[in-house]
Amino acid sequence: MNIGILGTGVVGQTLGGALAELGHSIIIGTRDVAGTMAQEEPGVYGQPPFRVWLQQHPRVAPGTFADAARHGETIINATNGVGSLAAFDLAGASNFDGKIIIDISNPLDFSRGMPPTLAVSNTDSLGEQIQRAYPGARVVKTLNTVTASLMVNPRQLADGDHHIFVSGNDAAAKAQVCEWLAAWFGWKHIIDLGDITTARGTEMYLPLWLRLWGALGTGVFNIKIVK
Repeated sequence: MNIGILGTGVVGQTLGGALAELGHSIIIGTRDVAGTMAQEEPGVYGQPPFRVWLQQHPRVAPGTFADAARHGETIINATNGVGSLAAFDLAGASNFDGKIIIDISNPLDFSRGMPPTLAVSNTDSLGEQIQRAYPGARVVKTLNTVTASLMVNPRQLADGDHHIFVSGNDAAAKAQVCEWLAAWFGWKHIIDLGDITTARGTEMYLPLWLRLWGALGTGVFNIKIVK
């Protein structure tokens, strides 16, 4: 499958690398290709500069946001949440029509330092904003409640015996994403929360997630739902 990933940070790199290893054709998009390729400093989580990562993942191609969106039969939004809508605008609305957008981003606002706050919450969500802005797309919110390594390898924790969530207005798109989550990464337990407004709940979990990370000293943890 042709997959376009918006965002070259650790999340985009983790998803892009894993999907390329599965044989998918990946273009990973950035605002400024030359500027991103020229970076010399490690990423915020210690990952190598993007150009070094690309050398290690020759099946992944760099491009602009528009290149990635045009290439992808499916689009993954791995941009910084507060910059997602600007990135989508640069990608071009026509490149999203009819496509599934897997939105894994969170609207974290770091402008006042740590811990970040949410740029949108309670009565709206980033997932809803993307769906409103691109009504021809089929937005499915998922994977935004776990750290990047767990997104692509849930079995590293409790042999995968924990839960992930999906939200979206299009039932067929959600069903397809659930199939991909299982087939691509091995997710065993997926809960359909309902329409795209339910993305408010998973996005608003992030303040608790961040504090759990601080208390546990690791991001490799998740929720298991019991009833």
